[in-house]
Formats: sequence, structure tokens, C-alpha cells
Amino acid sequence: MIRKVVVIGAINTAGISLLEDHSDIECEVVVDVSEENLCRAVQNAHGLLVRTATITPRVIASAPKLEVVSRHGVGFDNVDVESLTARRIPLALAVGSNAVSVAEQAMHLILTITKQGFLYHQAVQEGRFDFRQRPSSSNLEGKSILIIGFGRAGSRVAARAAAFDMDLYAIDPYIDSNIIRRAGGTVVTDLRAVLPQMDVVTIHCPRTLETHGLIGREELNAMKTSAILINTARGGIVDEMDLYEALSSGSIRGAGIDVFEKEPPDRQHPLLTLPNVVLSPHCAGVTRESLVLMAQIAAQNVLDAFDGTLATEMVANREVLR
Repeated sequence: MIRKVVVIGAINTAGISLLEDHSDIECEVVVDVSEENLCRAVQNAHGLLVRTATITPRVIASAPKLEVVSRHGVGFDNVDVESLTARRIPLALAVGSNAVSVAEQAMHLILTITKQGFLYHQAVQEGRFDFRQRPSSSNLEGKSILIIGFGRAGSRVAARAAAFDMDLYAIDPYIDSNIIRRAGGTVVTDLRAVLPQMDVVTIHCPRTLETHGLIGREELNAMKTSAILINTARGGIVDEMDLYEALSSGSIRGAGIDVFEKEPPDRQHPLLTLPNVVLSPHCAGVTRESLVLMAQIAAQNVLDAFDGTLATEMVANREVLR
């Protein structure tokens, strides 16, 4: 039996090659990701490999032969999971593919803000070498870091923060607390209670109904005025207007933001005007190495689903496997 896999959006050739190496797979790459075009493209698809396109209920309904949807990444807010689950179709994720990249970007943002990298760079460019006489950077050693979400990315941030001799704290109600302890961390169960003690708060949880707006005015006001906030997870977990107020009023020292509620953000977005925020274009998980690995894992997940060997840990809607 020949199964058709529609790859929605460009991916690394390593993933395409993995699919094309199988004589029983027909692979088609679709670059026009409008809903109308996708509805036409998926009509005979047995599998979808999706990068960032929005997979609506209508697109899913247009694919009567569909057996699996595989995300080129680990987030899945662009896919209508409910429609898949109703048809018992697994949504596979490229679990672990970009954890190192995200962890390194989080540390980059922490260091850029803590060490005031852009200010020093700008000072040298402008001939203000005496700027060094007004130190505004800080050390990470002995500082407390709270990691919200202790999965693959969060746990790797912990390892890197430990190398800087930071004091580790973590909150994640969905993992065994002993995992946090074995990593040298203190288990946190009450987010609001621990925020006043933290120097760095970094977010590594998915955006769900539970985590949307997790960090807002009350949480930001509870933080130290010297604290920094990092979000390399998903937009919407942090209330952006509340963050703007906290940064502009000096309630917290700075923020490193890789993700936004609306992407791309408007050019007039208030956060883009502040000197104490470091921004990146949702690229924490996007490196040369991670793109190869994401493509390979996403493709392998499709093949495993067809073979009936898709690992449970790779599936977002695990109830369809029961």
C-alpha cells in the first residue's frame, strides 16, 4: 500500500530524504499554506508533516484518509487537537529536537541582560570607552533561578545554570519532583510565594488554558526590582501589556522575550520601544543543528505511526492510543 505524506512548509532535506527512502511513501511538499490550498492538498493524505501552518478543523475534515499529523517542533497551538482526537488521530511531536537550542537561547538572554551586553557594545561603538567605569552588569553566581516547566528544555537550562553556580528552583506539577531534586533543584509548588526570592524567572512550559496569562501584573509586582524574566516557550503565557508596565516602571530589571501572543508583533508594540528588553523572533529552537534533527524526528514519527510503533512520549493527545 502506498501512503501519501504531505509536508506542509519547507523542512530540512534530511527529513524529506528519510521519507523518500521508503518505496511505499509518496511525499509532496506544499508551500502555499492557505486554508483553501491545504484543503485541496490533503484530500488523499495519510500523513501530514506540519511546520508552522495552521491546521484547522476544516483542513482535518478534508483528509478522510488521515492517520497521523506530525509537528516539526514541540509546540502544537497551530493544530486543532480536538478534531484529531475526535477521529483518534495522533498528533506527534518532535520531542527533544530543539531542547538544547532553546536552553542555550534562554541562557544567552539571561547573560545578555545580566551582563548588559548591548549597552557595552553600543558604548564602544560610540567611543564611550569610559562606560566601563559605570558598571551595570551582575554576576550569576549565587543568584536564584526559577524554571517554570522542567521538561527537556527546562532541565537543560537547569544544567547550564548550575554550571554558573546559580541556586536552582523549579515548578512543574506534571513531573516527578525527584527529577528536580536529582538535578540539584528545590521543588516549588506555590509560584506566587517564591517569586519575591527569585533573581531570574525563565519559562519552559507549553501554552495551555492553564498557563495562558500565567505571568501577569500580580506576579510581576511580586518579583524583585532586580529580577529578570525570560520567555522562550510560547506567547500568551506572559501578559505583554503587564510586562511592558513592569519594565517601564522599573518593577523588574529586564526581560528576554523570544515569543509573542501575535507573531510577528506589530511594529508599534510597546515592548519594542524599551531599552531593558532583549527580543528575538521566535528562534530559540531554530539552529542549524535543531532544524536537521526536527525534520528527521518529525519524518520518523510519521513512519512509526504507519508501522504502529509510534512512541507514547512523542504523542500530544495520548488518549487516542488507549
